[in-house]
Amino acid sequence: MGDISCSDDIVNGNGVDGKIQSSLNGYRKSCWYEEEIEENLRWCFALNSILHTGASRFQDIALLDTKPFGKALIIDGKLQSAEVDEFIYHESLVHPALLHHSSPETVFIMGGGEGSTAREILRHKTVEKVVMCDIDEEVVDFCKAHLDVNREAFCDPRLEVIINDARTELEIGKECYDVIIGDLADPIEGGPCYKLYTKSFYEHSVKPKLNRGGIFVTQAGPAGIFSHTEVFSCICNTLRQVFKYVVAYSAHIPSYADTWGWVMASDIPFTLSADELDSRIKQRIKGENRYLDGKTFSSASTLSKAVRKSLDNETHVYTEGTARFIYGHGSVQKQNQA
Repeated sequence: MGDISCSDDIVNGNGVDGKIQSSLNGYRKSCWYEEEIEENLRWCFALNSILHTGASRFQDIALLDTKPFGKALIIDGKLQSAEVDEFIYHESLVHPALLHHSSPETVFIMGGGEGSTAREILRHKTVEKVVMCDIDEEVVDFCKAHLDVNREAFCDPRLEVIINDARTELEIGKECYDVIIGDLADPIEGGPCYKLYTKSFYEHSVKPKLNRGGIFVTQAGPAGIFSHTEVFSCICNTLRQVFKYVVAYSAHIPSYADTWGWVMASDIPFTLSADELDSRIKQRIKGENRYLDGKTFSSASTLSKAVRKSLDNETHVYTEGTARFIYGHGSVQKQNQA
């Protein structure tokens, strides 16, 4: 992750490492978060303050108070979620799989350390047990301490938090699950997660741990008209090599500055109509979704012509030796303003 620095008028949450510089005469300074999306494209937004930064043995961590998106969690220089619109990502990740399952009781989360995925799962009345397996205890502790929105989820007795590598935990564990959810960091070169997007992992670690009729869903990176060829299309194609039925879907997430993708897979067909999904939402989920309903999912799983064509023609299979990675990194920078 790039250096974090700010001017005197930006409040530091806990003594942020970096340069603190005095204001110049005739100028005021502002603090910005900047993320490099492509070689010639960067996305940035203004900050109110840097609330917290830290580093585990796996990742750099930051919690920023942004002007447009509220609190934002940054890991390894990549925006993970923002307070204002994280519900779009997490409702899209969780609810389609749980609603398509006949009666999900046990759910395994790969990653998900911030707690938002567990929060959405625990809204389902049929769910009896959720196992959240994240490799980085410091990220989990950080999110417990700083993300108030998920405090209730972390206290729910149905949630079991395990600090371990998800592959190892699935392989050594004896339990199988109705739904397995991949809420992993993006596959970044040199990062800890890219091996959990491979065909061998899906085939030998994930699928054997699904109960009969089980469903697997994973976040699958950017899915925009230009960005979907980074990893979205090949993750979808890779899952088609392992499962009989695969559904790719996407939604625009403002704080990501792009459309985002998810892929759902099973050996049973996904046949629910929009009305049937709405009926299950009403029967099963506590509280009201802010984003996802039957029509929304129908729309999300109807991809654009260009993206459909790419997915239909994709031949790349994700392996450790042929991995694809998402471009870029992020940083916090200061700017002088007249």
